[in-house]
Amino acid sequence: MIVDKTSPIPSYFQLQTWLKEQIQQGIFKLNDKIPTEEELVKLTGLARATVRQAIQNLSNMGYLVRKKGLGTFVTTPLVNPQKQIIIGIIVPDIRNGYAPELARGAEDEAAKNKHSLILCSSDDLFVKAEFHANRLIENYVSGVIFVPTSSSDNMNKLIVQKFQEKNIPVVLADRTIPNLKLDFVTTDNFEGAFNLTNYLISKGHKKIAFVYSNIFSTERLRFEGYKKALEDNGIQIDKSIVVSHSGPFNDEQFSKYAASILKQRKKISAIFAGHDRIALTFYLVAKNMGLSFPEDLSIVGYDDLNFTTIPLTTMHQPIYEMGVESMKLINSRISGENKKPKSIILNSFLMERDSVLVNK
Repeated sequence: MIVDKTSPIPSYFQLQTWLKEQIQQGIFKLNDKIPTEEELVKLTGLARATVRQAIQNLSNMGYLVRKKGLGTFVTTPLVNPQKQIIIGIIVPDIRNGYAPELARGAEDEAAKNKHSLILCSSDDLFVKAEFHANRLIENYVSGVIFVPTSSSDNMNKLIVQKFQEKNIPVVLADRTIPNLKLDFVTTDNFEGAFNLTNYLISKGHKKIAFVYSNIFSTERLRFEGYKKALEDNGIQIDKSIVVSHSGPFNDEQFSKYAASILKQRKKISAIFAGHDRIALTFYLVAKNMGLSFPEDLSIVGYDDLNFTTIPLTTMHQPIYEMGVESMKLINSRISGENKKPKSIILNSFLMERDSVLVNK
């Protein structure tokens, strides 16, 4: 099958990839004429405009050349037609969460050096991250900032390896991949969660529910910080009020988790949401159940996403600075300054608002 129309990968890109593979494998040799647009339409079932886009992209990359009245022929691509330095950045979702702020920090730092940025959204899916990785490689990027997806560590390593095979430096931002020697920029999620849990305990809370996604290194560390704070204060962890999700954030699924926890409100006094979007879900579900924060329960989040609708006490992460520092590491790699992988761990701080009351 040349094109899988059920795939999230755009059809033009699938055809483009297939044609390029035919060229690289020698099926279509130098100076060979490739099938016409009409023939490719019949072969793939795609619209002519989609076929034309794939051929045009390969022509722009130097794999094909159009000869008026004769057809399209295989040619030799340039090694690197780009004169300007282009940096790629792959984030989970450019519309929500911390990604827009992270990208803005990277973009501002890139602009200082007169570099261009290609922004890609993986939707936390390996297949989308792989698609963007291939696209960035084809655009001859000089470096990549990558926020690992919700896929396994091994799958995320495959994305990194694609760039390494082309000698393109990679910096991991926010999330890390274990046992991989790479530059990365993150925050101290363990310490931040430890301090946030201690804050709740100082307000008299001992029964603190915790809701998070266990697939992300960041949230796993937050859970460890939460457990350590309970342990240091002689509080036994209650597994019945801990919700560990094995996938990325999903509104519908986390609404169910929120409803389940809120139904147990008599056995808890506070909720630690693994990140602010989970906390916002709790607010919405609580409202539908006739409950409110902090009158019925206290709640804290993590990230400080600057919600204007709720006065959430949360741990502020320097997301913009994370983007800036990631771009600085890429620039140093491009200029050949760094030899050993460098780790930058930024500090977070508590933003106290009105979502926590003293538990008497």
